[in-house]
Amino acid sequence: MSAYDWLPDFLDRLKADNVLLEDDSITALAKVPMLILEAEDWGRAAAQAQAFGLRWMGGWADQLDEAFHVSACLAHQHEVLVLRAMLSLEIPVLPSHTPWYPGADHMERHTQDMYGVLFSDHPDPRRWTRHHAWGENEYPLRSDFPLAGTRPGPMPTDHNYRYLKAQGAGVYEIPVGPVHAGIIEPGHFRFQAVGEQVLNLEIRLGYVHKGIEKIAVGRDAPGLARLAARISGDSTVAHGWAACMAMEQAAAVQVPERASYLRAIMAERERIANHLGDIGAICNDVAFAFAQYQFSRLRESWQRVSQQVFGHRFMMDCVVPGGVASDVDGAGLELLRSGLEPLRAELVELMAILDDNPSLEDRLATTGFLSAAIAAKFGATGYVGKASGQDIDARRDMRYAPYDRLEVVVPTSQNGDVQARMHIRSQEVFASLDLLTQLLRDIPAGEIRSDWRTASEVEGIAVIDGWRGEIMTYVRFDADDRIARFMPRDPSWFTWPALEQLIHDNIVPDFPVCNKSVNGSYSGHDL
Repeated sequence: MSAYDWLPDFLDRLKADNVLLEDDSITALAKVPMLILEAEDWGRAAAQAQAFGLRWMGGWADQLDEAFHVSACLAHQHEVLVLRAMLSLEIPVLPSHTPWYPGADHMERHTQDMYGVLFSDHPDPRRWTRHHAWGENEYPLRSDFPLAGTRPGPMPTDHNYRYLKAQGAGVYEIPVGPVHAGIIEPGHFRFQAVGEQVLNLEIRLGYVHKGIEKIAVGRDAPGLARLAARISGDSTVAHGWAACMAMEQAAAVQVPERASYLRAIMAERERIANHLGDIGAICNDVAFAFAQYQFSRLRESWQRVSQQVFGHRFMMDCVVPGGVASDVDGAGLELLRSGLEPLRAELVELMAILDDNPSLEDRLATTGFLSAAIAAKFGATGYVGKASGQDIDARRDMRYAPYDRLEVVVPTSQNGDVQARMHIRSQEVFASLDLLTQLLRDIPAGEIRSDWRTASEVEGIAVIDGWRGEIMTYVRFDADDRIARFMPRDPSWFTWPALEQLIHDNIVPDFPVCNKSVNGSYSGHDL
């Protein structure tokens, strides 16, 4: 099938539903087709997209002079489409995509809080991102809002948020957080339960809102790459790569082959390190401390090699616009190769122990079940989606370099429980070891960085696969080669709502292991 063979059929569906499409409605965002829609057609376009089988990947707003551009990114298998509507500042009202794509809920509410764009038929009008850090009629991402904000002194408490109220005899509430006993970031979990059975969970995030989107404005390309690497510290390579790829597409910069291989090597090492840590932590949450000791040891050894070869345990700031910050010599490549088979051998032995432990299986199997239908409904990707039948992996599907010349094995399961999410992680580690073998064997010689070109009034969009799942990043440059808009969508925007669903009918004591099996990023979600 040639590129975008499905698009004419989708356009016919839109026209049949009286969605206005003129000759100039079909344009492009970098290499991606983009449909310019009238505001009143925004909701109908989502309804038709959902019926056509398009997957909702993310949405954002942008202010250009005296108008808003509101955009949504959709996927059809391995191809991406952008929808865009233009709104006036005086009447920024748009139909919601949430009735057709529940995963759009938090992102639309975020846009509403940050820009003042009203989604007229959104099923949940409550604030999401604000937390009283600014006034009722102030919107931080508008161009007239100062970077330092306007509120002097301490921020008021967010005590008026209307949680779902517990109803019925024997139903009670359990508030947890936002401050927790461990070293995790802040997030509030409000349970409704009867006895130990969870009836409902409502998650409240936003406590680590860092102003990433605002402080990105005015940065140059290297400055944005450094900022992106700090969106979520355990995904520094993935977010850095996505931001650089979006900028490179906007500026038409070609990354050298060797640099793309080095980026992939770092991304696979990041994936392995985090999966090792998560497998141990899942077992530790059900008191199987042996696994925590062993997998923490493996992760530490793995990250020490990353420190030795790349100069940083998390490979911070190693991905830069146009390529990578520094090369890896022959000795470094050999050190990376030498660690692959020993890790594989230990992982085989350890997973056999985990699989042969009846008490561990008793706690993990059938716990925190997420059906394939619910996973698809909320747009879950990564190990959460794959454990529930979602065969989605941008490395294979989007075919970006160097994965377009590699065989990417994508493990999936239909079991949808904590045990499946743990096993997807282990299978991904084995698959990443295979990819690293190919990458380190075939890495080409050559340059590691291309010169940056001036990017003036251009846009870019990138989709890559991080260890948590699919990352979608949008950038726009102004006339002075500076960032005018930056929107990085972490996979956690869709997996946090999935956690609210999979905890239903589980017992309260199983929430920690369900939560760890999802391991959403607070910081990656709370921009």
